[in-house]
Amino acid sequence: MAETNAHTEVPAGGKVMFPPFQKETFPSQLFWLAITFIALYVVMARIALPQIGAIFQARRDRISGDLAEAQELKNQSETALAAYEKALAEARGRAQSIADEASHRLNAEAEERRKTLESELNAKLAAAERTIAATKSAAMANVHAIAADAAAAIVERLSGAVPADSAVKAAVEDALEG
Repeated sequence: MAETNAHTEVPAGGKVMFPPFQKETFPSQLFWLAITFIALYVVMARIALPQIGAIFQARRDRISGDLAEAQELKNQSETALAAYEKALAEARGRAQSIADEASHRLNAEAEERRKTLESELNAKLAAAERTIAATKSAAMANVHAIAADAAAAIVERLSGAVPADSAVKAAVEDALEG
């Protein structure tokens, strides 16, 4: 039962050495390490790395596509904003011209109404002046008669005698002229 293998030596302490640390197994370990490394390198180079590269390329393409789309949307929004600002400026200009036109029209109408009212007032003023002049001339015509009657009444009251009409009229004329 105690079979000994040529590759397993038992040292003096009675314990078996760990196989990778045995000098006799180094060449075979190095051989299998090289074969495994080469196989892993081939698998990585032919299968895994191209797939990883494809993933990175797809991500790069998607990111650049997203950036291009974002830039296009930004350009569209800037164009829309410029069009909006232009339309807003045009609307403000039209509103200002409409307001100016309405202001000029209202000023013209107000001026026309003012002139109409002024001419009506001038006509009424002229009519009133004519009425006043007529009333004044009528009153002035009656002033002589009223003054003569008043003077005659005053003389009669003070003296008790009725004065002559011609004397009263001559005295009133002297008083009004002087």
